[in-house]
Amino acid sequence: MSYTLINPATEEQMETIAHADVAQTDAAIELASQAQKKWAGLNPADRAMLLHRFASTVDQNIEQLAQLEVRNSGHPISQARWEATHVRNVLEYYSAGPERLIGKQIPVAGGIAVTFNEPIGVVGIITPWNFPMTIASWGFAPALAAGNAVVLKPAEWTPLSSIRIGELALEAGLPEGLFQVIPGKGSVVGDRFLTHPKVGKIVFTGSTEVGKQVMRKAADQVKRVTLELGGKSANIVFADADVDKAAAAAPSSVFENAGQDCCARSRILVEASVYDRFMEGLEKSVKAYKVGDPTNEATEMGPLVSKKHFENVEQYLSDGNVAFRGNAPTGKGYFMAPAVLTPGKLTDRCMTEEIFGPVVSVYRFKDEAEALEIANSSEYGLSGSIWTRDLGRGIRVSRALESGNLSVNSHSSVRYNTPFGGFKQSGLGRELGPDAPLHFTEEKTVYYPAD
Repeated sequence: MSYTLINPATEEQMETIAHADVAQTDAAIELASQAQKKWAGLNPADRAMLLHRFASTVDQNIEQLAQLEVRNSGHPISQARWEATHVRNVLEYYSAGPERLIGKQIPVAGGIAVTFNEPIGVVGIITPWNFPMTIASWGFAPALAAGNAVVLKPAEWTPLSSIRIGELALEAGLPEGLFQVIPGKGSVVGDRFLTHPKVGKIVFTGSTEVGKQVMRKAADQVKRVTLELGGKSANIVFADADVDKAAAAAPSSVFENAGQDCCARSRILVEASVYDRFMEGLEKSVKAYKVGDPTNEATEMGPLVSKKHFENVEQYLSDGNVAFRGNAPTGKGYFMAPAVLTPGKLTDRCMTEEIFGPVVSVYRFKDEAEALEIANSSEYGLSGSIWTRDLGRGIRVSRALESGNLSVNSHSSVRYNTPFGGFKQSGLGRELGPDAPLHFTEEKTVYYPAD
């Protein structure tokens, strides 16, 4: 089996990627299991040194990784360079992990108890097509730091940057078999990760629908899972906010990566008294948003990832009143002009479903209580923003919102040194932050008597 990649900006065919079958997947998992035992037995300082060398090797190849992402995913070159640098930073951050898994010493009657954080073994990581290399690094870097081996299945549409990172791991000196990238179909490679007894944990990022299937299958072996799933995040603008700044910042919060972002603030909730003023500012900033050739340094938004996805997103444009749109190139490529909808009801599809494209819905609210009610009505709870000059309101609303990652007067969602994950059907568990390596271990308690 194989899959021929399509450049989403030009619609030209690119590399044909061979897909692994079940036997090849089993062989990779067996090799990973053998490599993991040797890896876990190394001096922690030596594992730290090799991870640091891995980070340095990525650093030397940032431009190559960025160019791969531009061709394969259609990401603007400036964004792709940030993503490659982010991978380097994540590896550098977790290269300190092996020497910091120190456990605890707990006084108990008649002796002492100590805890050890033992690696799980082989970790299977299944990544999405929207941020291929960054999301992969959130799993493989802390997993390796904790003493595990990793088998990684990239999305079928966007495997190139992950494949290259797997090669860079070997170039950096990581043991053969310790970190393997296995292209293939989710129904073959991903499913085998879930059923193979030597894969002790699954890290899955993707849709909530598929995440539920992953969780069900993992339950058969009580396999550990971390799930980062869908989102329908709210961007709440109160009347006491800097409304002009909020309107200028809104496009980047939802149209970055062509809206193909689970953290996209795709519901903008605006207090009624400033709604018209906000919409005037939003229209200016949307029409000024630069959509075009992803190789151009000035481009802010490139194409959608595929023709199939373009057609799926386009269906939502008929579900709500289109207030205005931005601009996009015509001709070849899956470019879509950003769209702003003003739905008539909270139950409209554009207000409830994750569109995963450059489409945002704007809805007015009368007071803080109604804003919270609307924001929390979603089955998702991944990210969100709160715009207000009132410190008390900022604290109060951020505590009341049912969401895992919030930002006040900004749109930041992900930092590698802070935890990331969702409430409700947006996921299970947390990635990133200082405790991430612990999530790839089993805690063991050992008692020693005093006599």
